[in-house]
Amino acid sequence: MPLLTGRLPFSPPTPGAVAPVLHIMGIGGTAMAALAGMLKDAGYTVTGSDTGVYPPMSTYLESLGIPVMIGYNAENIAASRPGGAPDLVIVGNVIRAEYAEAQALLASNLLYCSFPQLLGAMFLGERQSIVVAGTHGKTTTTSLIAQLLDHVMPVGKKPGFLVGGLAKNFDRTARLGDGPHFVIEGDEYDTAFFDKGPKFLHYRPKTAIITSVEFDHADIYRDLDHVKESFRKLVSIVPAAAAGGRIVARWDHDNVADVCQGALVEAGPEIRRYGPGQQWDGRIEAVDTARGTQRFVVLRDGNVYGRFESILVGEYNLYNQVAAVAALDAEGITAEQLVPAFASFLGVKRRQEVVGEVRQVTVLDDFAHHPTAVDVTLSGLRLRFGNRRIWAIFEPRSATSRRAVFQEAYAHAFSQADVVVVAHPHDQARIAVDERFDSERLIRKLREQGKEAFAFNSVEEIVAAVAANALPHDVVAVLSNGAFGGIHGKLLAALEPVAR
Repeated sequence: MPLLTGRLPFSPPTPGAVAPVLHIMGIGGTAMAALAGMLKDAGYTVTGSDTGVYPPMSTYLESLGIPVMIGYNAENIAASRPGGAPDLVIVGNVIRAEYAEAQALLASNLLYCSFPQLLGAMFLGERQSIVVAGTHGKTTTTSLIAQLLDHVMPVGKKPGFLVGGLAKNFDRTARLGDGPHFVIEGDEYDTAFFDKGPKFLHYRPKTAIITSVEFDHADIYRDLDHVKESFRKLVSIVPAAAAGGRIVARWDHDNVADVCQGALVEAGPEIRRYGPGQQWDGRIEAVDTARGTQRFVVLRDGNVYGRFESILVGEYNLYNQVAAVAALDAEGITAEQLVPAFASFLGVKRRQEVVGEVRQVTVLDDFAHHPTAVDVTLSGLRLRFGNRRIWAIFEPRSATSRRAVFQEAYAHAFSQADVVVVAHPHDQARIAVDERFDSERLIRKLREQGKEAFAFNSVEEIVAAVAANALPHDVVAVLSNGAFGGIHGKLLAALEPVAR
């Protein structure tokens, strides 16, 4: 059961040669599907397994011709290469050691590794790795930087990227690229069952962007200090300024400034501070509620650096964009080059994404699940849609939101919504009863604030309530980090006019 260390034991495929077979356990996750696409682009034969795969990752893998075996069964390893065995097995962090497929792997002599380990070894190398880390804003900022670079760099120097979401400009989550830059979403979640360190420590950052540091992932982190430990480790591996190392940090956030203290040394990386009142700042000039765009100014040392317009609306998106400008300015890209690049950005699926409009009711999908993310997402929607009535339909699905750790915080996260609907939490079987999030308790708190709020036990009940009560011009925002029982399509179908 050899764990991969150092270099890969095989060379990249060449035309006419038999391609090495790489099998991915947990292929349905966003990052894992992205890796699968990159490996396919590089010429490898790729197979995978998962308990279930749903759009957009299922359609993405299908478009690449990558077969997916359902269930983590012991026979998957052999089935990935009939008559032989895969050359390498890549183990996702959703895989538990007790799974039958994992046990079969450990009992074999096959080479295996984690996804972040393979990414660092195979694709990053000497490239200019721009790692976007933080509790919030990673996916949007990573996608934005990838598009900005793609727009300004000439053919033959296009960036590689890996995003924890489906970037609409590319209609994919990852690309090898052929230029010096690789932009990657730096996740602080653990790497694999055999490597409990954070993923981003494998990503060899030349530039690290840190958007925020809060307590999250309550299933693997004890408390905020434990989270900070991981971010301090990330800061510690950024090279010195003399070697091109750079940290772009949201300095008005105390936790971000705290984890960056170790870099404030003479031989440390360059520090670019951004946020209100910092070296890199910004302000919103106007929001077009009809077009859903925002015009904004980026300031450098109090002076206007550039004026831009994009579809990213809200103060938190303003500063995600300021971070992108600060990072790319250091790469020699000018404000003049960035103006049309910002205008070209199409956004990310599941980030304030309009999935349909029926009877003048707009239905959106968003990944927000942490209370801070819920708050800033709804604030952005309020700015974007003005006085239209906003429904927030929230599914407590993530490892943190299913726990009571943020029970009270959620009571203040829905202030910008007019109507709040909370689903029954996703599977809480592994959580102690006294540690579980309580939807009914949240609803009582919201009603005490005068908020119109409801809790339901099923998707069908939620759909029926919204369909019966939604009015023309309402905005229905679905907030979940999972499939939520296909609620988006069910809502749109239920809102269809009925012949009377």
